[in-house]
Amino acid sequence: MAVDIGTSIPAPGFKFDNCLRNAYLSSKGFPVPKARKTGTTIVGVVYEGGVVLGSDTRATVGSIVADKNCVKIHYLAPNMYCCGAGTAADTEQVCKMIASQLELHRLATDRIVPVAVAENLITQHLFRYQGHVSAALIIGGVDLSGPSIHLVFPHGSSEKVPYGTMGSGSLAAMAVFEKGWKPGMKLDEAKQLVRDAIAAGIFNDLGSGSNVDICVITRAGAEMIRPYDEANRKGQIQGTYRYAPGTTAVLSSKTIPLEIVETVTRPVRDGTEEAMDTA
Repeated sequence: MAVDIGTSIPAPGFKFDNCLRNAYLSSKGFPVPKARKTGTTIVGVVYEGGVVLGSDTRATVGSIVADKNCVKIHYLAPNMYCCGAGTAADTEQVCKMIASQLELHRLATDRIVPVAVAENLITQHLFRYQGHVSAALIIGGVDLSGPSIHLVFPHGSSEKVPYGTMGSGSLAAMAVFEKGWKPGMKLDEAKQLVRDAIAAGIFNDLGSGSNVDICVITRAGAEMIRPYDEANRKGQIQGTYRYAPGTTAVLSSKTIPLEIVETVTRPVRDGTEEAMDTA
């Protein structure tokens, strides 16, 4: 008996069945829930000897601060890291998946994985989902061709830049970069510039806040500094909120007497007595 193999093999590519389902439900009066606004400031800059990545540490759920000290700089390979903006689950899982593929690539070739390989893998993955995976990434690393920064957008487009910002606080951070970046920067200058860019996003964007994390990547390896700076330090309480008795006048008072409930005991089979509630 012949078996039709063609009908048993699923069609390749991304399936939009759920999109069609959501459109049908919307036409019947069941609108799709709106996505919550995400907030983040992530930056990356190339300096003389490597790359410095930076991010804030605030995770938001709409107008609620869900986490004040979350990690937004993710590991990809020993010579490259990735900053993520957008949906936290999407950015973290994409980075974990790409990190596993890069490790297999390194074991197969026994060479340092180029940063362009990570960029290519991520752009192909995001383009396949047409922006439904909310992950805006800044890839930074050092390979045989030198240090480089790559911006990857949620729809799958990418570009190689000497410095870049992403997230809701990216405009404030980019203003700092446009003023302070210069070719051939030293490490201390790059660290300070990244710190100032993240602080600009923290103080000018409600979705960004808390601390400043940075990651320095050179040919010798990567160093994660967390936290590098506390932009929003909690102030010390200067006064007291206790008020002396009598500060607020009592306008009226009402006393309600409590009803006392008597407890009656009843005998049981073994000769002891058990309390019985008569209320």
